[in-house]
Amino acid sequence: MPTAYVLINCDLGSEEEIIKEIKNVREVIEVYGVYGVYDIITKIQAENMEKLREIITWKIRRIEKVRSTLTMIVIEEQSKH
Repeated sequence: MPTAYVLINCDLGSEEEIIKEIKNVREVIEVYGVYGVYDIITKIQAENMEKLREIITWKIRRIEKVRSTLTMIVIEEQSKH
């Protein structure tokens, strides 16, 4: 199952509001506020790569007060035991 980690920069003070909205996205597995260069990290899984791209583009990046994102798509072949 395609998986991606998305690092999110947002407007100062909007972290909790954005985290609440991200939690409403069915494909979001985990979401955390973090310290550092980025404000939020989220783990997303979808049934295929097209769906994964749609979620990131239309459901995450379009949230009001999200300034920028960095998406890291997991190489599934390297993550199997």
